[in-house]
Amino acid sequence: MTRRFEGKVALVTGGARGIGRGIVEAISAEGGIVGILDRAEDLAQDAAAAIEAAGGRAMAFGGDVANRETFTAAIGIMKQRFGRFDILVNNAIWVRYGPIADITPEMLGRMVGTGFNSIVWGIQTAADAMEAGGSIVNIASAAAFIGMPQGMVYGGVKAGVLGLSRCAAAELGPRGIRVNSVCPGSVPTEGVKINVDPEKVKLRIAKTPMQRLSSVEDVARAACFLASDEAQSITGESLLVDGGSTHAYL
Repeated sequence: MTRRFEGKVALVTGGARGIGRGIVEAISAEGGIVGILDRAEDLAQDAAAAIEAAGGRAMAFGGDVANRETFTAAIGIMKQRFGRFDILVNNAIWVRYGPIADITPEMLGRMVGTGFNSIVWGIQTAADAMEAGGSIVNIASAAAFIGMPQGMVYGGVKAGVLGLSRCAAAELGPRGIRVNSVCPGSVPTEGVKINVDPEKVKLRIAKTPMQRLSSVEDVARAACFLASDEAQSITGESLLVDGGSTHAYL
């Protein structure tokens, strides 16, 4: 295990469980100081306690990432306490699939607020707190590249994340701040189990060249690479972590 995040300060949204929790643990294992921001503050506190028990350093924050003030508070506290802010991973999402006819204002508002607006506020707030060398990693999805029945809002939101990332990379590059995206395929998290029928999961595996779903650890490793100095010449990029399924004709 390397220590490529030694002394660096990071914030992960939706970091209390699933992919976010995996990224939190991976950054901490490599020496990073991690802030865990989650709507479920009790779970964020549990995650932070687990990091501390393992010898790492972590802080927990509760709040709705659709609101800019949530980022202002969390990043402000971390910058004040540690004197620096280096990495933001925008991971939080709220997902519901369904036919176009069933989309409601409430569903649309929450998905766009959590999955798109939060990226805007996160980038804006993090960029203000970062020095040259800062890195922002946005968790998009393979759904940004494909047409998925009953996933119009989700696919649209994630395609929007890629657009935000590319534009932010172009604007923030002269300041030495990089912005990239990780695009996972299906990952067997709690959220996927809630939203995807088991038979469809089997079909996805069958249509994946690697014949398996990507794991939380696979996505975390990709996010850590893009966040690290190893990727210091990579910005505006979108990295698929999907076992080859998006580009395979199977």
